[in-house]
Amino acid sequence: MQHYDLIIIGTGSGNSILDERFRGLKVAMIERGAFGGTCLNAGCIPTKMLVYTADVASTPAHSSRLGVDETLDGVRWAEIRDRIFADRIDLIAAGGRDYRINHEDNSHVDVYLGTARFTGERQVEITPNDGGAVTAISADQVVIAAGSRPSIPDIEGLADADYLTSDTVMRLEELPASMTILGSGFVAAEFAHVFSSLGVAVTLIARSAALLRAEDADISERFTELALGSFDEGGTQSGAGWDVRLNTSTRRVEQYDGGIRLHVDTPAGPGTIESEVLLVATGRTPNTDQLNVAAAGLETTESGLLAVDEYQRAVAGGDVVPGVWALGDICSPYQLKHVANHEQRVVQHNVINPEQLIASDHRFVPHAVFSAPQIASVGLTEAQALERGLDIDVARQDYGGIAYGWAMEDSTGFAKLIADRSTGLLVGAHIIGPQASALIQPLIQAMSFDQPVASLARGQYWIHPALPELIENALLQLDV
Repeated sequence: MQHYDLIIIGTGSGNSILDERFRGLKVAMIERGAFGGTCLNAGCIPTKMLVYTADVASTPAHSSRLGVDETLDGVRWAEIRDRIFADRIDLIAAGGRDYRINHEDNSHVDVYLGTARFTGERQVEITPNDGGAVTAISADQVVIAAGSRPSIPDIEGLADADYLTSDTVMRLEELPASMTILGSGFVAAEFAHVFSSLGVAVTLIARSAALLRAEDADISERFTELALGSFDEGGTQSGAGWDVRLNTSTRRVEQYDGGIRLHVDTPAGPGTIESEVLLVATGRTPNTDQLNVAAAGLETTESGLLAVDEYQRAVAGGDVVPGVWALGDICSPYQLKHVANHEQRVVQHNVINPEQLIASDHRFVPHAVFSAPQIASVGLTEAQALERGLDIDVARQDYGGIAYGWAMEDSTGFAKLIADRSTGLLVGAHIIGPQASALIQPLIQAMSFDQPVASLARGQYWIHPALPELIENALLQLDV
């Protein structure tokens, strides 16, 4: 059995661990798919390239109130898809693989293209992608960065149907005329915006009474209103074109000559929904169940995540498992690339400096939903703050109440800030509207460095008339 100093399973954020400090170690790197992980190949980057295209395509729907008449003359899907994958993503993934395999900088690294499976403590069996002989290796230390995959619900007939997931939908040969999206979270919301903006008739099926239920209640309520098209104040952004079915559960999936038929239960009774394609967007599941982690003495949580401590060390029964580390979706409930990158830096340091461990900082993890409109959030929701017994003040500022929002004719977006009266600090921030993902950054910084609301609001200039005045005006409302 070949023995290594370090085994790394997964080449998403795990691929970034190796720098010049690891040159003296003999390293094995295992990857069963494309180099770069979910973010590069089927997540953050290609989806945002699609979202930007969708944003451009959707401008005619909002321009007439500004005195500009626009039309969408056509959508060249093959060019959109190939700009993302053939011209960018696939080349980057291939380049990352070739660099690890062939570059002289990686003479200390053996790359195994195949599926890893634990057979003992820090012992791994690799089944090659090319069908060759199984290889067994071991190491002093192992980093598990094997990510997650789309979660597939247990619905009658689904396994036999030709459905799509976030891993496959962006590589469609051609745009369908219609698409049913099963799910109500951020993946469903982003793809509903993308494909409806490109002319696809989208039906979104949600089991609950609202979309994006993990968001602050006010944000979820507004987004759901817009998606339903029931917000009638003339806002600049909406989910127009989505056929949203709330409180709807899917009993059975049926493939037929023209596409896919879903048999559903609705508040009005049983029914069917037909479309050319079905996108299953019901969350993601960590890949621990495919690694035989029990054989390595590792433990998983109820949700299937690999159990780790604050130093990203694997733990079992409350004890540290020697020499095993994990990062990213395999162990993190956040399932965000910026979290995986942060954890990668922690693991990178701790593997090299076992006597000077540093802990991951998950206090203020932000996220964004790149739909229409955008959403960004950090910290506690109002309900969570109240559940913790905090004495809070809440401020809400509409886009339409600032000069640039007025220029945009935006009457639906707003920022909601939550502050702790006892400390004068922000504990939560939530934005729905244009450029929400950029506008929230100064609030993330303020929370991360304990900057009081008063100094954040008045201790600096805010450019007038610019969108950040949305944040300034909200801060000024807080009575802390």
